[in-house]
Amino acid sequence: MRKLTFAMNMSLDGYIAGPGDDLGWSVPSDELFQWWSDRVDATGLALYGRRLWETMSSHWPTADKQPDATPTAIEYAHRRRVMPKVVFSSSAASTADWNTRLVTGDAVAEIARLKAEDGGPMDIGGATLAGAAMRAGLIDEYVLATAPVLVGGGTPFFTALDNRVNLTLVETRTFPDGVLLTRYETKW
Repeated sequence: MRKLTFAMNMSLDGYIAGPGDDLGWSVPSDELFQWWSDRVDATGLALYGRRLWETMSSHWPTADKQPDATPTAIEYAHRRRVMPKVVFSSSAASTADWNTRLVTGDAVAEIARLKAEDGGPMDIGGATLAGAAMRAGLIDEYVLATAPVLVGGGTPFFTALDNRVNLTLVETRTFPDGVLLTRYETKW
C-alpha cells in the first residue's frame, strides 16, 4: 500500500495561497527549495487538483530554459517533468501532458485505488482535492512549510472535516527566513 502525503507551503494563519491566489509570500530559500526538489525526486506519483495543476504546468515544463534559472530550479523542473502525475478535474477541458494522466471521474475512489497499489509514495496537492482526501481519511502524512507571514485570507491548507484527525509529530526543521517545517503522521 502506498503512503499519501499532503505537503504545501503555508502562511502562519493557515493559507496555501493569499487573497487573489497570491503566492508571492511563499518563495522558498535555496535550502527549502532544495528540500522540495529532493521530495519530488522521492515521490512515486503526484496527484494534483485542476487549479494547482494549471499553476504548475504553466511554469515548470520550461522553467529550466529560463535565462535566470538556478541549478536548483533546473533540477526541480527536470524532476517535475519525469515524475508521473495524475490530474483530477471535473471537466475534460484540462490537458494532460508532461507525463500526466487526466481523471474526470470520482477522485476519492481513484485515490483509494492508487493507494492500494504497490509503488512509491504519493503526494497530493490542491486544496479542493486534498480536502476530499482528508474527509475520506486517505491522507497518511501532512507536511507544512509554515512561512512567518499572515496573509489574512485566501485558500486554507485544511478543509472543514466531519471528524477529528489525530496526528503524531514526527519531524520539525527550521529553514532560512524563519520557515518552520513540521511533519505529522496520521494516527490510525
